[in-house]
Amino acid sequence: MDTVTAQLVFGIIVILIAIGLLYWINRRKFYRRSAAGVEMFSRYSTAVTVRFLERIGKWFAYVLIILGIVCIWTYSQMKKDKEKQEVKTEQPT
Repeated sequence: MDTVTAQLVFGIIVILIAIGLLYWINRRKFYRRSAAGVEMFSRYSTAVTVRFLERIGKWFAYVLIILGIVCIWTYSQMKKDKEKQEVKTEQPT
């Protein structure tokens, strides 16, 4: 596998991991809610810690999504450049 294709695969994998992370965080948040719709924690320190870690996790997932999009965009640009080079080298004799 050449580096161009590896970049596409890396971009797709990173986006899938980020979407999975966002899903997992939101699912945990959903199941922490009571029938009244209020998040339930056993202690105040747990509430602060969990909310902080979830916020950091979401920001990390957003950064991963941006990284994946940049990798896929770079892949498309490299592929276009490679096609242009092939066209330029195939001149009629």
